[in-house]
Amino acid sequence: MNRTWLFDLDNTLHQATPHIFPHINRAMTEYIVRHLGVDHDQATVIRQDYWIRYGATLLGLIRHHGTDPDHFLRTTHEFPDLKRMVVFERPVIRALRRLPGRKIIFSNAPRHYTEAILGITALGPCFDAVYSVESVRYQPKPMLSGFRALLRAERLDPRHCIMVEDSLANLVAAKKLGMKTVWVSAGSRRSPSVDAKITSVLELPGRCGRL
Repeated sequence: MNRTWLFDLDNTLHQATPHIFPHINRAMTEYIVRHLGVDHDQATVIRQDYWIRYGATLLGLIRHHGTDPDHFLRTTHEFPDLKRMVVFERPVIRALRRLPGRKIIFSNAPRHYTEAILGITALGPCFDAVYSVESVRYQPKPMLSGFRALLRAERLDPRHCIMVEDSLANLVAAKKLGMKTVWVSAGSRRSPSVDAKITSVLELPGRCGRL
């Protein structure tokens, strides 16, 4: 069987929580303040509410406010020194090379940011294709339409795919389509939508057999 690995990017292949996510969250809040004319506290509530309801703040802004997705993504993913903000374990590259099958990035982040992270970490050559939120017409995970757009474009059978993610909601969606799922999480929670749970991608080569 030819298997294909679908990898999330942030908090799956590198750690975005320490520096990158706080910066993006501040930038999104400031964007909402400027473009919706609300105060900072209201903007924070809107950002978090849309993220919980739709899986991405962007989707709520498009649906309810007609926000231009390219402008939003460009403005909220500008970094003074992205290289300094990336937290990455270089042995991840070796672990990915040991995995049999094709490997594809499937990220809710914009393309310019995704490619920048792949360049900084030197992960780029590990992957056969890169799908950012633009690639799936702004239908981010966990929307099934985004998954289906990738599957159609790559001519993949979801039953031969393994989704590796830190977001349980996105894995639930992948499981509905028939994919195998790997949850990158240090927590104790379990889910019937998860086939394997790891704390780091470094563990993947040793768990391949079970998938």
